[in-house]
Amino acid sequence: MTDATADTALDPPAKPSGKKKLIPILAALVLAGGGFASTYLGLWSPAALMAPKEDASAAPAVIFVTVPPIELNIPGGSGRQLVVSASIETDSAHQAEVTHLMPRILDAFTGFLSGIDPAAYDKRGVLEIIRAELVTRSRYVLGADAVKDLLITEFRFR
Repeated sequence: MTDATADTALDPPAKPSGKKKLIPILAALVLAGGGFASTYLGLWSPAALMAPKEDASAAPAVIFVTVPPIELNIPGGSGRQLVVSASIETDSAHQAEVTHLMPRILDAFTGFLSGIDPAAYDKRGVLEIIRAELVTRSRYVLGADAVKDLLITEFRFR
């Protein structure tokens, strides 16, 4: 009995048949053929998957409404003058409203700019603070939906 069990333990394990080796190769061929056939029939396109998606209806046209230049004498007897020009970024639906309320916008901008301490103009970062305040004042006059952004196109001392 010991000899019979020893003979079976020394036998090599059974090798997989040739059919089991072909299954992954056949699966790959079937999937590749199905992908080619679906592309050839026009069900989908690899180029369409890589192309950027363009949605023209989601992005309204951007309009820039120019604010007339504001020229102010800086108080303090220095004889310096401040010149600020800006553009308000809006969309076509609010363009008429921005143009109509331009005198109020100019009043709000002038009131803020004339109240700035003359020493503040020489400080670092004053332009970012002024821009943020002008955006806030334009949104106060026009509403948050009408004003997308404000661009300062000129900011200088004379």
